[in-house]
Amino acid sequence: MAWFDRLMPRSITAQITGVVAISALIGIVLAAATLMLIFDSPSRSDGPMPRVTRIAQITQLFQAADSPTEMDQLLAVVRRAGLKVERVAISDLVPSEITDRPPLSSWGALRLLASRPGIKLLDDLRYRQGPSSQIITRLDERTALVFDGALEGALWPFFFTPTALLLMIVLVSTLLLSIYAVRWITAPLAAVANAAAAFGRSQLGGSELNRRGPREIIQVTDALNEMRTRISGLLDDRTRMLAAISHDLRTPLTRLRLRSERMNQDGLRTAMQKDLTVVSRMLDDTLEYLRDDARSETVARIDLASFLQTICSDFADVGHTVSYAGPPRLAYACRPRALSRAITNIVENAVKHGRHVTVGLSRKTPDQIEIEVLDDGPGIPSALRNKVFEPFFKADDARSHDNGGFGLGLSIALDIIKRHGGGIEMRPREPSGLQVLLVLPPKHLAT
Repeated sequence: MAWFDRLMPRSITAQITGVVAISALIGIVLAAATLMLIFDSPSRSDGPMPRVTRIAQITQLFQAADSPTEMDQLLAVVRRAGLKVERVAISDLVPSEITDRPPLSSWGALRLLASRPGIKLLDDLRYRQGPSSQIITRLDERTALVFDGALEGALWPFFFTPTALLLMIVLVSTLLLSIYAVRWITAPLAAVANAAAAFGRSQLGGSELNRRGPREIIQVTDALNEMRTRISGLLDDRTRMLAAISHDLRTPLTRLRLRSERMNQDGLRTAMQKDLTVVSRMLDDTLEYLRDDARSETVARIDLASFLQTICSDFADVGHTVSYAGPPRLAYACRPRALSRAITNIVENAVKHGRHVTVGLSRKTPDQIEIEVLDDGPGIPSALRNKVFEPFFKADDARSHDNGGFGLGLSIALDIIKRHGGGIEMRPREPSGLQVLLVLPPKHLAT
């Protein structure tokens, strides 16, 4: 197919123009073939063109007759064939009136008849005893033939048939344009969109896009590949910088902790150690939010029910009332360490503000899993339910003033759930408390 690729226009405009031209050409060929099938069959007698042909042939046969007796015999044969015709003297004809003229739909057929060699129409005369619609052809100076001029179906070929052919051309053109859009434009654009979405979820995954499609899409592909390369380089630089910061900060923090242990004043030593713990935890949370380890974790199949029960047991072991409610088993494919971090952060936020916490698991539909974390705390005002997911935002005033935290736990959780393709929603409970709903999508369901 190399020759086809060389002949294919490179720009979208040229490709669309070419397809429209080919579509119109195919439509014209189909229209011509249809016209030939409709009008060129001499065996059909239900349309105006075969009827005109028969009238012309009969007139020529009468003109070739050698005697009136032969004309009478020929007239009898024609009548037995089902065609209404009379041989009359021209002197018996009278001038026709406007109301006797044939309808407009028959004019094309009459003009075609008049153009036949040896055929002369007497369209300004009519026969009184003949049918209401007449076609009169002249045989000689004294006689003429009067035919029944009702051309059945005359309106169809001259009005409806061109309309049907036009619709056929539009249909063929639309069909070809649809195939073109799907094959040559939509497919490369869909690949670009999928690659951009995948890169947004995981900057470490995916390969470079193939350069295919029209010239404009190739330009977009090149720009996206270049952007992926530059962003990956920036992420690598950030990872190295975070590793250096972690090392440079943890070393003096460790020295300060060791020196505080040698202090003689118990009150001052306890305060310093508490501050060092706060700073160390802040450092851990910030690095956890910024680093990209969770994005590169391998997807694994787990039992989500046992997974959540383990998290509940960990909190129960340190004195919190956290229970599990849900099915005994449910297979799921996810990044286990990242998902554990997200659910742990949400449960940790719940136990800070409520005495009883319930972690629920349900499968509402065959293609959707929901995890809910319920607490009986003071809840969060509706105006702050979206803000609590912003980095370093703390809503302690809305729930309790005696809790720590740096406003990164829910941000980390939301980031992880989104990278699994899901979402988090907060809802109020009655009479008090909060429901945090995690919705996981079907594409991570284990089969």
